[in-house]
Amino acid sequence: MPHSKRVLVVGSGGREHAIAWKLACDGAEVLIAPGNAGTALVGENIPIAVDDIEGLCKAAEERQVDLTVVGPEAPLVAGLVDALQKRKLRVFGPTADAARLEGSKAFCKKVLHRGDVPTAGHKEFRRAAEAREYIEAREETPLVVKADGLAAGKGVFVCSTKAEALEAVESLAGDEQPILIEERLDGVEVSVMAITDGRTIVTLPPLQDHKAAYDGDEGPNTGGMGAYCPTPFVDAALLAEIEEQILVPTIHAMKRGRTPFQGLLYAGLMLTPQGPKVLEFNVRFGDPECQPLMVLLKSSLLELLDAAVDGRLEDVATPEWKDEAAVAVVMAAEGYPGAYARDKPIRGLEDAAEIPGVEVFHAGTRLADGDVVTSGGRVLAVTGTAPTLPQAKLQAYTGVREIRWVGGWCRKDIADKGIRRERELASQGD
Repeated sequence: MPHSKRVLVVGSGGREHAIAWKLACDGAEVLIAPGNAGTALVGENIPIAVDDIEGLCKAAEERQVDLTVVGPEAPLVAGLVDALQKRKLRVFGPTADAARLEGSKAFCKKVLHRGDVPTAGHKEFRRAAEAREYIEAREETPLVVKADGLAAGKGVFVCSTKAEALEAVESLAGDEQPILIEERLDGVEVSVMAITDGRTIVTLPPLQDHKAAYDGDEGPNTGGMGAYCPTPFVDAALLAEIEEQILVPTIHAMKRGRTPFQGLLYAGLMLTPQGPKVLEFNVRFGDPECQPLMVLLKSSLLELLDAAVDGRLEDVATPEWKDEAAVAVVMAAEGYPGAYARDKPIRGLEDAAEIPGVEVFHAGTRLADGDVVTSGGRVLAVTGTAPTLPQAKLQAYTGVREIRWVGGWCRKDIADKGIRRERELASQGD
């Protein structure tokens, strides 16, 4: 009997717990570096930091890992994939060159232009003074100000006035990296991800993320306070259009530019009156968008990732998905997205996990003397699955109610936009 595949998942968040959980369900032996208290339940945690490229490569060699899956963006941009490939080790994720699609917003815009992919008009400035002059000379119109490089979701400022745009430029002025100023797109924001081997793509069900900290999309931006899948804002026809006009041309443009892309392409999109337009690309699974996807995927994730790495995605059967909905609600630490408290003991995890249709994915947790304690801003992603979106929301929040720690909180309206949209569509059909 062949040995089960040994897979190393790099990262310590909710996304990595969900990937490790699904790979374990697929029969893989899973190692997670560095992992968290939740990943320890589905595999073996290895205490190696995500930026320790040499340590990760050494572990993959010594532990005879069959496949490495890189979760976060920073090690991808830093060249972990290149380092593993140099050692002839199999890895799912883009090279450092291709990861510039997320690592540099200016590079991303060049690729979009080359592929004739719809996106917001923009200008790039090397110096903050030039960006300020440009804003001052413009009429009072909404703008988006972006830092060029990785900023962990915090380098994008959506500005309604000139004053806000100038303030955003001021806050980025000391970074010594280019600043992009874009027209602000209006519409509904959605996410579509695809697994690709550089030629073929497998598009995954569309999702909607909730970036703002508080109910009603109020408050500062976060890494994501919840997500649900599938979203009724994207039907089969629109998904086909996104694939044809955005995903495929981007992969082709990357290939033509001699930076072939293998891994997970994440398109953050705005559904505008003129059609879908790209807000940004990420080069890895979204977090918490990954969690609803993993609980809905019926077929093997391992098979898909293996095929992408080996360049044979076209030979793999179309993935099977549960005919259900999934909602992930992020439970956060007091103070997040600002400075937050740590090391608060978490109660009720086992009770939540026993609820049918609920999976609790850990993000910012660690084990301390046998207890699970908080160790990050986003602590858990409680994920409910059910036949309908309202039922899936109910499952997720039923799980949330079982879990408690001092100062823990969450948004109460995850998936409400989707539920309202479903009702609108139903009334239009009456």
